[in-house]
Amino acid sequence: MRWLTSRAEGESLFFPPQIATYIVKMACERPDLAGRSLSQWDCAELAQQAQAEGLVDAISAQTVRRILAHHKLKPWRHHMWINAKHPRDGAFYKAVQEIIDLYTRDLAEDEMVLCMDEKTSLQPRPRSHPTKPARSGGHPNLVEHEYTRAGALQLFAAFDTRTGNVCGQCYDRKRQAEFMGFFAHLEREITSSIRAIHIVCDNMRTHHGKQVQAWLKDHPRFQFHFTPVYCSWMNQVEQWFSILQRKRFRIVDFPSKADLQAKIEQFIAQWNEHAHPFNWSTKSVAKVMADAEFKLAA
Repeated sequence: MRWLTSRAEGESLFFPPQIATYIVKMACERPDLAGRSLSQWDCAELAQQAQAEGLVDAISAQTVRRILAHHKLKPWRHHMWINAKHPRDGAFYKAVQEIIDLYTRDLAEDEMVLCMDEKTSLQPRPRSHPTKPARSGGHPNLVEHEYTRAGALQLFAAFDTRTGNVCGQCYDRKRQAEFMGFFAHLEREITSSIRAIHIVCDNMRTHHGKQVQAWLKDHPRFQFHFTPVYCSWMNQVEQWFSILQRKRFRIVDFPSKADLQAKIEQFIAQWNEHAHPFNWSTKSVAKVMADAEFKLAA
C-alpha cells in the first residue's frame, strides 16, 4: 500500500510501502533504541525521527497516524503487566478455585464468607482554608492546595460477600495486635450461630504471624483462605475500598484524625443501610483468569 499525504502547497506526495514498514518498526521499539529520551512515541515524534534519519524529506504526523491506524498500533498507550515470579501451576489454580467456590456456592446456614484487608495511611490533611462547594455557573468545588499533616489512620474492613455489609475499625497502627483486635471485634459482632467464618485475605505476614496463629487456635470458627500472589483483585473488599476512595476520599479535607474516623464510620453505616453484594460467578472469574493467562503468555 502506498501512503498519500498533502504538501503545504497542495501537491500530492506518495510514500512507498518500505517507508510505512520502517515507521511501524520504529513504533514497535523503545525510543531509547533510537537515541531519543522519550517514554513512548507519538505521531509527531515518529515523523520527526523519520526525517532525522533521512528516511524522508518530510512527512506529517497525520500520515504517520494513518499508517499506525492501518496496523492497529498506538505506541503512546501503555498497560501495566507482571512478569510472574510464581508459576501458574496446579497449586495456584487450586487456591483460585477454592476462593471462587467460596464466592459462588450455596452456603450453609451456619457459615459466612468475609473478605478482609486494610486500607492504610488515611491522612486527614486539614486544609489551610475551608473547601468551597460548587456553585451555579460552572464553578466547581474549590480545594485549598496547601494542607497540614495530622497523622494517619489504618482502616481494617471485612466485606460480607453474600449481603454486602461491611464491618470496619480504625487503628493508629497496622500490626498483628491490631489485626487480632479487629478479629476480636468480629468475634463479638457475629452471632454464635455462625460456626464457620471463612476469611479471604492476602498472605502478608500480619495475617499469619505467630500471634495470629495462637489466637486462631482459640477461635476455630475463623478459617483463613489466602489469595494467590498477584491476585489481590480476587479479594472483594478491594472493590469496596475503591468505592470508599471514590465517594469519600476524592477530596481529602478533615480537620483531625477523630473527625476522619467519625466520617469513615458514618460512611460504613450509611453503606450498610443500602448494602449490596458484588456479582461474582464462576463464568466471570474464569473469563478473567483466561485473559490473565493470555497476557502472561504474551
